[in-house]
Amino acid sequence: MILAGMLVAGPARAEEAKAAASAAPPLATGAAPAAGPLPALAFARLPFFADGEISADGQSFAGKLVIGGTQLLGVRHLFDAAAKPLYLRLPETDELDWVRWVNKDFVIAGMRALLPLGGPEKAYVRRIMVVDLRSGKATILLRDLMGQNGGDLLWVARDGTPQILVAAQNSIYLDENFFPTVYRINLETGRRVVVQAARSGIYRWIADGNGVVRAGIGTADDGRSSRLLYRGSEATSALVTIDRANSRANESVIVPIAFVPGGDHAVVDIVNDDVEGLYEMDMRTHQKVRTLYQAQRGIEIDRINVSEDQTTVLGISLSSEPGKTRWLAPAMASLQEQFDKSVTGRNVDARIVSMNADRTSMLLVLDSASTPGALYYFNVESGAMQRIAVMNDTLRQRPMAPVRTVRYKARDGLEIEAVLTLPGDRPAHDLPIVMFPHGGPWAHDAPGWDYMAQYMANLGYAVMQPNFRGSTGYGPTFLKRGEGQMGLAMQDDITDGLKWAAEQGIADAKRACIVGASYGGYATMWGLAKDPDLYRCGVSISGVASLRREVNDFGNSLMSGKYTDDWKAMTPDFAAVSPLNAVARIKAPLMLIHGRNDVTVNVSHSDSMASRMRAAGKTVDYLSLPMADHYFTREADREAMLAGIGTWLKKYNP
Repeated sequence: MILAGMLVAGPARAEEAKAAASAAPPLATGAAPAAGPLPALAFARLPFFADGEISADGQSFAGKLVIGGTQLLGVRHLFDAAAKPLYLRLPETDELDWVRWVNKDFVIAGMRALLPLGGPEKAYVRRIMVVDLRSGKATILLRDLMGQNGGDLLWVARDGTPQILVAAQNSIYLDENFFPTVYRINLETGRRVVVQAARSGIYRWIADGNGVVRAGIGTADDGRSSRLLYRGSEATSALVTIDRANSRANESVIVPIAFVPGGDHAVVDIVNDDVEGLYEMDMRTHQKVRTLYQAQRGIEIDRINVSEDQTTVLGISLSSEPGKTRWLAPAMASLQEQFDKSVTGRNVDARIVSMNADRTSMLLVLDSASTPGALYYFNVESGAMQRIAVMNDTLRQRPMAPVRTVRYKARDGLEIEAVLTLPGDRPAHDLPIVMFPHGGPWAHDAPGWDYMAQYMANLGYAVMQPNFRGSTGYGPTFLKRGEGQMGLAMQDDITDGLKWAAEQGIADAKRACIVGASYGGYATMWGLAKDPDLYRCGVSISGVASLRREVNDFGNSLMSGKYTDDWKAMTPDFAAVSPLNAVARIKAPLMLIHGRNDVTVNVSHSDSMASRMRAAGKTVDYLSLPMADHYFTREADREAMLAGIGTWLKKYNP
């Protein structure tokens, strides 16, 4: 099934070893951006560190590390330059999702492999890999199970014992073994014990900080109706249904985020009348006990940071403050305030990305929307900050293109927010422009390091990323404004952004192209068809060409009914707003880029679009990447994609 990989070890890069033992160098300031254009690879570089954490004792860190352009599972000592790092190289078919410490002897990692499941179609199979740091041996857990997802980590012991809870399926078919069972696994002995048997319809289990399975979220086969099972803090107490919801009535069950010790209180996230908040709630009575945080109307809580013991919410991230954490814990808020003051005027943000057990040692990322930044170590007791490594070996900490948020009015008066990236080496006047709509469509763009936008800006283009109606990040009312408007007002919002940029004198409307990935790829193709004289060219990356085909791809899978409802709510007529049916209206040259390993949007969308464009005598090019997935997680695929975009833009929109 999933291969264990090949263990390779080697010395740390000399510069990083020295940096880990020296004081942090000055941060990049608002100096002139690097001269361009730079090659595609400079922006395609995978970040040095991702999805990892510092050890409990604060002496080492583990995560997805990039060494020599290859992403590995890496474990590194922070202070001892002579200590040999451990690197685990995975096969080409396998990918890392996250890395966590269990204790000083064991590190675990979530991994996935793209495999055929009983037919020609492929899907990701997920497992957890455990690495014994004493021997370097890597082992795949629950490898004998036959389910697709065998890697849902619920809990890690905090007392130093090598124990974890994992929920795993044992069948790829919708039978009694399809729904996950929860196992307690001893990583030292390999022994596993069932602590929660599978329940029909329950697809997700939730555990508290003591390793007790407290809740389960279930659904009917079509995904339209859901329920919440709950038990008290005693593992022997019965699970009972305490909440039900129907997606067609815009309902959702209450989901516990953290469990307050000593009773039935839990922290929950509730949205009411466009206001999202965190509340302590009595799970039995559904009564709110106290308000922990309430966001302003139309602002969403993007991420919630929970304490290691899963009892307390430490902080949150808001859609209005991308990349920042608003700490609710007073000590953390005070520390963040000090970090913010220390980087004032330096055009960077200081973000705490991991803390050790007693919160005295931390990993920080100092970055901005204009620089990929660097990874730092900080010690609370000594106040010492040390740089571990830059995130991008080529760009390092040099500021690139400036980024800001703008707002404009759509043609019906609705205010639209957009992220605007401008070349830093020339005046922002009459620039060629790339409209760069996001994927989803249930997503949103925010100011932050965006390697694709930065690459296009480095080529001399203004890059505009409009959060059209139907985007997340602005509350349920704005989200619902997208219903019935796919290919209509949602597309007009993008067009109106281009008009605004031209009216402001920023862009030359006659030199505009549109580029997008996933739903953004759909918006690219549909933009060329809906307004055939508006753009000089387009680049669709993993784009949806046929809305009906996309919905049909849900098939008979779990939740297919809900997903189908979600898409049908966006447009009453799939065929009428599908690019595949509108090729005759397209005038501008279209480039298609798609990975053959994409399991989110089937590559047949781009295959069919390329074929139909050629048959109609249209100008089209197709870059088909044999190893690329939907998210272009391989550096080589990123580079190929960017190079293709750059060549197309320079040819048709110089």
